[in-house]
Amino acid sequence: MDAMKQVEVVGRIRSDLEALMGSRMRLKANMGRSKILEREGVLEQTHPSLFVLKVDEKRGRTARVSYSYVDILTGTVELTHPETGEGLFPWLN
Repeated sequence: MDAMKQVEVVGRIRSDLEALMGSRMRLKANMGRSKILEREGVLEQTHPSLFVLKVDEKRGRTARVSYSYVDILTGTVELTHPETGEGLFPWLN
């Protein structure tokens, strides 16, 4: 994928996420070394190069995690609908 195409795709990921602001979603992040992080949370903020999820932790606590839109593009991070398990970016595959 060339650089211009990547910029377009990242822009579309960002605008799709902005439309989902405040929505609940499931996060699956590949942290490397066979470590996969799975959490559920609410999309709280979008910034020019990253987005912030407020995720549920153990014992009723919450934490904030941020990832770049490129993480979604590269497949390092997957966002899915919490009930159906459907990917939020079906056009990306």
